Amino acid sequence: MQVIETLAEGLKREIKVVIPAKDMEAQMNERLEDVKGRVRINGFRPGKVPFAHLKKMYGKSVMAELVNEIVRDRPSAILSERGEKSATQPEVAMTEDQAEAEKILAGQADFEFTLSYEVIPAIELKDNSGIAVTREVVEIDAKEVDDQILQIAESARSYETKKGKAADGDRVTIDYLGKVDGEAFDGGKDEDAELVLGSNRFIPGFEEQLVGLKAGDEKVITVTFPAEYPAANLAGKEATFDIKVKEVAAAADIEINDDLATKLGLESADKLREIVRGQIESQYGSVTRQKVKRQILDQLDEMYKFDTPERLVDAEFENIWRQINTDLQQSGKTFADEDTTEEAAREEYRKLAERRVRLGLVLSEIGEKAGVQVSDEEMQQSLYQQLRQFPGQEKQILEYFQKTPGAAASLRAPIFEEKVVDHLLGEIKVTDKTVSKDELMADDEEGSEKDAKKAAPKKKAAAKTEAAEGEEAAPKKKAPAKKKAAEGDAE
Repeated sequence: MQVIETLAEGLKREIKVVIPAKDMEAQMNERLEDVKGRVRINGFRPGKVPFAHLKKMYGKSVMAELVNEIVRDRPSAILSERGEKSATQPEVAMTEDQAEAEKILAGQADFEFTLSYEVIPAIELKDNSGIAVTREVVEIDAKEVDDQILQIAESARSYETKKGKAADGDRVTIDYLGKVDGEAFDGGKDEDAELVLGSNRFIPGFEEQLVGLKAGDEKVITVTFPAEYPAANLAGKEATFDIKVKEVAAAADIEINDDLATKLGLESADKLREIVRGQIESQYGSVTRQKVKRQILDQLDEMYKFDTPERLVDAEFENIWRQINTDLQQSGKTFADEDTTEEAAREEYRKLAERRVRLGLVLSEIGEKAGVQVSDEEMQQSLYQQLRQFPGQEKQILEYFQKTPGAAASLRAPIFEEKVVDHLLGEIKVTDKTVSKDELMADDEEGSEKDAKKAAPKKKAAAKTEAAEGEEAAPKKKAPAKKKAAEGDAE
């Protein structure tokens, strides 16, 4: 077998592989000899089939198997012998000439194919001891814990039907039908909808017009959808809602005590406080972790400058760009609405894709040299989390990860990355700093990530008066009359 390098340009490589016809024929003959005693052909006793006849009957099919195996197995062996790692699966090209292919299968022509790929650049790791980060820590006080418990208790609050008029804090049960220009619109209808007046769950002006109504009342109210409402066909439009009040209920008092804890399935108020404090600590800890990680990545980005495999960057950019276009469609916005252009956005997100690929390669090299491993148990836990996100589709998800090449790697990659960050935290200088909740939640994005987001369409919870603290709001798909809950925008 001859291996000839025909292209070495930057990270790009092209290899021509030639396997002489005599070598291909020798391998074919060896396989035919191996099966000779097991082949059953009419007119011949077992093991007595003439080799020439056997070759005529099965030669081409055996040669086709050889070709497929070579194309499947040899590329990785060739790269290993060359001491190279391909950034993506090498592209294999063979002759498309039918006559030439027939000669190869007949053992009358050399088998030639080419490999095209990009190599992962050699990365010389640098001393990490110069990296310094500030770890922001929030001290949690009892009031914050009690405030969180009150919010939880609100969801478990009981209501008692009353005969009087609805006031702020009361829960009303209503049927409603929304119309624009006299025509009902999709998502603007609901029955037995429960709404606590003053909760600001519905668009501005809706809840206020229900104050003073009582069970059995019917009323037509008029509201105006916000100009930035996610549904473009409703944004800025005046709408009417036909309302029928079916029940008015007054809220019972809330007390943080053992009875409340029991109602929530816990043994005591102390246990409830313990759990809630732990949840708050976990939430803040997650934000702290992400901000520390960002500092590490920004400094690694400054430390390492090298060419990145174009195919990896292309794939990362396409993933980002697909999400950007999805966001645009959902928001009904254009790049012009966000004071940018598609060209400018593409340029910034291309830079972001290059940054992510470069940092991914650096973290991979650091982890490999440090002996970072992802255990089977960690992989199983990650898969279990995936299954929990799609109840009822567990079988399909399992089949996907079992049958899809690279799917398991998508589970392993984030685990590996976090373990590499843990490793780095043991080598770098970390300074703890006590901060307020607002300081912790402040957006500190810098560099390419921040610049790219400036060029991108922004996600907005248009019907919501304020985004949840510490989160970038994004609209959920709900009835247009209802406010959209804020969701965390995953990086």
